[in-house]
Amino acid sequence: MSVRAPSLCVVTTTVPHQLSGGVRPAPGPAADEGLARRLKALACTAPLHDLDARKANLAGEYSVYAMAEIALAAIDLVTLNMDFDTGADHDQIISRLLPRIAAQAPGRPAPEHERVGRWVLENLINVGSVDRGFRAVYGTFGADGAYVRRDYDFKLIEEVPGRDGTVYLRTTDEAVNVLVGALDTDVTSAQIAAEVKLEVLINRGRLADAQLAAEQARYRTVQYAETLRRALDATRRNVRAVDWIRTVPDMIAEALDHVADRYRHENAILTNIRKARDESEDPEHKRRAAELVDIVKDCIRRHTQLQSRLLEAGPIFRAEQDRQAFAAPRGGALVGMLDLYGQLVAPVLPLPVEQATRVTDAWFARGTGLRTPASVRVTDLVDALLTPPVEREHLGAEMPEPDLVATPDDSRFSEEQLETALELLDLPHDAPRRLSGLLAEARRLDPELPYLVALLAVHAASPPVGTAYRQGEERLLFAVDDGTELDDPEFGGADLIVGTARLDAAGMAAERSEAA
Repeated sequence: MSVRAPSLCVVTTTVPHQLSGGVRPAPGPAADEGLARRLKALACTAPLHDLDARKANLAGEYSVYAMAEIALAAIDLVTLNMDFDTGADHDQIISRLLPRIAAQAPGRPAPEHERVGRWVLENLINVGSVDRGFRAVYGTFGADGAYVRRDYDFKLIEEVPGRDGTVYLRTTDEAVNVLVGALDTDVTSAQIAAEVKLEVLINRGRLADAQLAAEQARYRTVQYAETLRRALDATRRNVRAVDWIRTVPDMIAEALDHVADRYRHENAILTNIRKARDESEDPEHKRRAAELVDIVKDCIRRHTQLQSRLLEAGPIFRAEQDRQAFAAPRGGALVGMLDLYGQLVAPVLPLPVEQATRVTDAWFARGTGLRTPASVRVTDLVDALLTPPVEREHLGAEMPEPDLVATPDDSRFSEEQLETALELLDLPHDAPRRLSGLLAEARRLDPELPYLVALLAVHAASPPVGTAYRQGEERLLFAVDDGTELDDPEFGGADLIVGTARLDAAGMAAERSEAA
């Protein structure tokens, strides 16, 4: 059971109104903006610290778990497993979190580890709140120098619907900033700085620090792709809500230049990493280099995907512009002003059925709208009437010669085994036998034969009497269970009484003559 995270409040000390010289401080816009960004960065980490503070409220002893560490790992997994179009699977994230949780408390049972993982993930989503978001309060100085308190709403992990009806998890920009330790930084500059730092660290042989820099560069790539995805999603909802004259085209142009630069940097970095991996004699050094190769390959894959999406952005915009421009108009302002529950459902529910049906009939007769009849265009009608009929062959089109392939014989039993089994079951009508004796005799003849005898005997437990009667058969195999248990080394169940019964041949002949 998840507990709703309380609203977060960031408290800061205000500067004194008078300094030693009697001069009032005048924090400029840049200084005040920097302070606000640091306060927002502090607010984004507060939900993670709040998990450790609230784990005492869980029923049980959970003090051994480092909840903030698990939360960071969850944000990391969701960020790296989400794609451009889809997100991360909820259950997959939980399963990948379990090894880290189990390492913190190896003696605890597996269901407890899973409960901790789900509790942390639900609190990062903030299940239980109205908008599933967090809120922090921070202070800034207004234009007149007065101290103003402002609200900062943010989310860490969101649940978004997929095109196939599945709900996925996606991390927000704030969550990515929590991972890389920055907030509201420019994506391009941060990416360039991270990759220059990565190249320098590799050249100096500091692969442990280079791995951290490579992971931060990958987070920035994910954040850049997320910015483009949101712009395209907003375009699909309302093309007028996105500035496709300057903002988005400039962003696409910068992103394409960004991808081209990253390709050159990352391929050079990949060459240096492989060289360091092949020339090193230290096993730990080789392992770090191999991990770096995988991370940089993933960066190149994400840049390739981002480039394809950037090239598709223009056609998507034009297609959405055409679709939305020629879409049927909405029902008008009256539809938005109608309160269906307050004006229809609530007054009708207390009424008797006789009176309520009058209201509902009138509503559905007018509320469902008109049905536009299908109309034929004159040009299509003229073409259909004036087009001469196509001459057809009398026997139709020539059928292709089928390529027949012989079906392989994959039956378990051969024809000889079937004949032997039928001979065993060809019993006198006045001398039935137990299934156990038939199985023992069949086993002496062939080790595989008991399986076929048992199959035929079980099938005879419900004999097709009507079919045999209509086909004119004079004898019919039957099996009866009298409650005796079967004593056999290979089979279990009931020791059936197997025998044959005579059918009424005279009755069958008379029935066939009447039918004729």
